[in-house]
Amino acid sequence: MKMEMASVNWVLAAAGFLLWTSGGSAAPMECHFDSRALCVFEGRHFSLGETWMDNACMQCTCLHPVGVGCCETVHRPVDFPAWCQVRVEPATCKVSLVQTADPRLPCYPGDDFKDPSHGSLQLQQQLGG
Repeated sequence: MKMEMASVNWVLAAAGFLLWTSGGSAAPMECHFDSRALCVFEGRHFSLGETWMDNACMQCTCLHPVGVGCCETVHRPVDFPAWCQVRVEPATCKVSLVQTADPRLPCYPGDDFKDPSHGSLQLQQQLGG
């Protein structure tokens, strides 16, 4: 019973740390805990307290034997036009805004640019703007 309580206390402390470190003035980053997860990623086994970065830019911490806690490592913008979308590069965890209609093109929210579905961005580009 003492071991179980110590594990639970450690998990609560670790979860609090994960939530505290992911805070800030930007949009809150999400964390989750999976009590059924094993401390294994891409064939590598991790020990209590070890961390790793998964393919979705989540930093995970082994909380063995009680599970795995993971938190986002990137701040995602929350205030941008509907014609834009957030793109996160899996290899670098770099965040960028791209146009929903053509994700190869960057999205520049603001008064100078309008929704490209109405042709104004294309017209500005043609005029050298």
